[in-house]
Amino acid sequence: MDKDILTLENQLCFAVYSASHAFTRAYKPLLADLGLTYPQYLVMLVLWERRSATVGEIGAALSLDSGTLSPLLKRLETAGLVRRERSREDERQVTVHLTAEGAAARSKAEKVMAGIAERVGCSLDEMVALRENLNSLRKHLEG
Repeated sequence: MDKDILTLENQLCFAVYSASHAFTRAYKPLLADLGLTYPQYLVMLVLWERRSATVGEIGAALSLDSGTLSPLLKRLETAGLVRRERSREDERQVTVHLTAEGAAARSKAEKVMAGIAERVGCSLDEMVALRENLNSLRKHLEG
């Protein structure tokens, strides 16, 4: 492999890895008021958009498996933000619903969204382009 390509690949790996961690760290103080971790916040974003979703739908939206989601959902349910309900037709399927408290938390989350938009430091158009580039990168990597 060409040394320049190897160097570029190493730099790209580090840039993606360090940006991901910096992004998560930027969220941490903003999420403290909500009492949520970053992964829990991602689940709540899906539910604020849809009001309810199956575990499979949440997993597909976030690229997470049910083994990862189950403990997150259990903690969100214990916190009173969601309610899990097993399907009567198919016991294997669980639907997650926002509670009134979970729906009300969205107004607090708007401060989080504003805080991250400020921290990202780019225009709305630049944020859209960045999102599209990252989604494209993920799709290519997933094959």
